[in-house]
Amino acid sequence: MNINIKVYLHSKGTRFFQSGSFAVMNSDFKKDPDWTAAIAAYEWIQQIKVKFAASDDFRIDEVIYNEDNDITELVKKVKPTF
Repeated sequence: MNINIKVYLHSKGTRFFQSGSFAVMNSDFKKDPDWTAAIAAYEWIQQIKVKFAASDDFRIDEVIYNEDNDITELVKKVKPTF
C-alpha cells in the first residue's frame, strides 16, 4: 500500500517542504501504522539530507502522513539499524 508523507525541514537557515507517496508493507502498516510511516519518513529524510547537502543546522520541524497524522516525534526516535 502507499502512504502520503509531508515533511517540513530546516537547513541552511531556511525552512522547506517536501511531499511524496511511499510504498509500505501492508502487514506492517496494519500492525503499527504510525511506526511504519515513521520509518518510511526517516529513510526518505536521510535521502533528502544527502541530496541537498544538509548543513549543521538541519532539523526536522514537522512530519505528517495521510493528511492529518502527525508523527514528528516518532520520526525523531527512529535509529539506523546498521
